[in-house]
Amino acid sequence: MSAPAVAVRDVTAWQRLHPLSPVVRTGRAFVPVVVVLLSTLTTAQRREDIWWHLGPVALIAVAGVVSWLVTRWRVEGNDLRVESGLLRRESQRIPLSRVQAIDIVRPGIARALGLAEVRVRTAGAGDSGRLAYLRVDEAERVRARLLALAHGVAADAPTPPEWLLYGQRGDRLSVSVLLSRPVGVLAAFGVAVLVTRFLAPAAVGPLASTSLAYVVGVATLVWRRFNGGWRLQVGEAADGLRLRFGALETTAETIPRGRVQAVVRSEPVAWRPMGWVRLQLDVAGHARGREERQSDTRELRTVVPAGATAEAELLLDRILPSRPGALRPAPRRARWKSPLRYHWLGYDWNDAAVVVTSGRITRRTTWVPLARVQSLRLMQGPVQRRLRLASLHVDAAGKRVTAVVRDRDVEEAEQLLAALAQACRRAREPLRRDVTT
Repeated sequence: MSAPAVAVRDVTAWQRLHPLSPVVRTGRAFVPVVVVLLSTLTTAQRREDIWWHLGPVALIAVAGVVSWLVTRWRVEGNDLRVESGLLRRESQRIPLSRVQAIDIVRPGIARALGLAEVRVRTAGAGDSGRLAYLRVDEAERVRARLLALAHGVAADAPTPPEWLLYGQRGDRLSVSVLLSRPVGVLAAFGVAVLVTRFLAPAAVGPLASTSLAYVVGVATLVWRRFNGGWRLQVGEAADGLRLRFGALETTAETIPRGRVQAVVRSEPVAWRPMGWVRLQLDVAGHARGREERQSDTRELRTVVPAGATAEAELLLDRILPSRPGALRPAPRRARWKSPLRYHWLGYDWNDAAVVVTSGRITRRTTWVPLARVQSLRLMQGPVQRRLRLASLHVDAAGKRVTAVVRDRDVEEAEQLLAALAQACRRAREPLRRDVTT
């Protein structure tokens, strides 16, 4: 006997978010307030003092409830419309025809309450929107319904099949995080505190208080790196690459085809004995709004947090199948300007992309599709002029990644500038035709 069909929600009528949404949305604000509250309640002598401390908590709770009451959404024509705001009313319209991907995000508090956030990403970053929060099953149905409307298919159309390309090993991720630079910074701070305690005990308190904010920031970076790689799975489907990851906060994300603006492969020196690499993507349309930046400040999307070279090559074959091959080394006189970087310097290009390598301690390889090149800049410093060298900067769209062809012969750099300018124009022709049609 077949299972009964799940009813599809009528998304054309006004809908509200889940009543527990204020708990999740204000949860991050509650944490520091509760910590301060607990510390001050122990020292409060009068009952009036306790009410003064409870006031901020009550204000945050009331603000969250009011925000939920004045927020509603629905599909209106070919747009997703989201209205919010009490004193300053805001009505956001997101064209479904421009939808690139719809992701499901579940922060830790949302997971505990059985809720999820629906993030709608469009070709224009300014049109991206979010429905935070809905029940998990409801969020999945809303996501399927919005994708069906965006692609012009039936609401009950099956999900496109998916093939697994990469799965992150937990033990490898843990070791890679321990060997990362932020953990080294935390370890150095711990050693500094211990040394100061023995040499100058009175200075431990000022040292810890002045460095607390920096230590918290570094620790947050370590946690985000671990959470972003935990149980990471990268699959391939008809609509692009699909990523699922997260420890406390889980995310299901889709990277549409043709939206990758640059690919960066890093090889930290501490990972070289194991042969591990990190692979990251600069994805178009992933500029985030204010609330999303608070929960996720990563600029590049990591698809291989710590994997073998062969695993990274497999993903590169799917992302940039026509990438250039052998690298061209820098001239010998470049040693005088870049003695530590010289042995990594190299570049190559073809009609599809340009690749450059650089780095002093960590080797960094960057691929930029020619169709995504924003600008080309030929630069020459005083030392380079003395050595008859120049560097060509290849800026990708979005300005988060810059590929620099460093320390080349001046004539070679000028010829490369002219050749890449023409190749980039040819590579953008199909994109212009798609826009005009």
